[in-house]
Amino acid sequence: MPRALSARKRAKPGSRGAGRFFHIELRPSNQFVAFRVQDVGAPGGVERVAGQRASGSWDTAKWLVEKSHAHVEDGQLIADSLEAEKLFKSLGSAPVQVAGDRFRARPRRDIPEDEKPTPAMRRAQAANIKKAQAAVRKRRKVAAP
Repeated sequence: MPRALSARKRAKPGSRGAGRFFHIELRPSNQFVAFRVQDVGAPGGVERVAGQRASGSWDTAKWLVEKSHAHVEDGQLIADSLEAEKLFKSLGSAPVQVAGDRFRARPRRDIPEDEKPTPAMRRAQAANIKKAQAAVRKRRKVAAP
């Protein structure tokens, strides 16, 4: 008589609550064919899991936040560092606990091309131009005497 197959599946990362990171899922992993982890900012702390689609384009699948940079309060993830706080503000919604150390949030809104440049992009561009002009003036001032 053949042995009955076990119905137990492998536990998803972060579902048991024993790891180093909180997992903030933005998009389901079945949208991607390959993954790559990128450290963001200072070493450790916040890491981005990028997923490659079958078309070849890359997008953020989820974020990993080290447990020393955030804590859980009433099913909500609360930032303990500036790096984590900056990440939580950039998300489309607040991370909500799913199970264990796994959270779900919406990705930020995709800005259509006809709405670009946004006011923030214009401000950044103006600041960059002023910075470049100041550097040129400084170079000319040093070279003149």
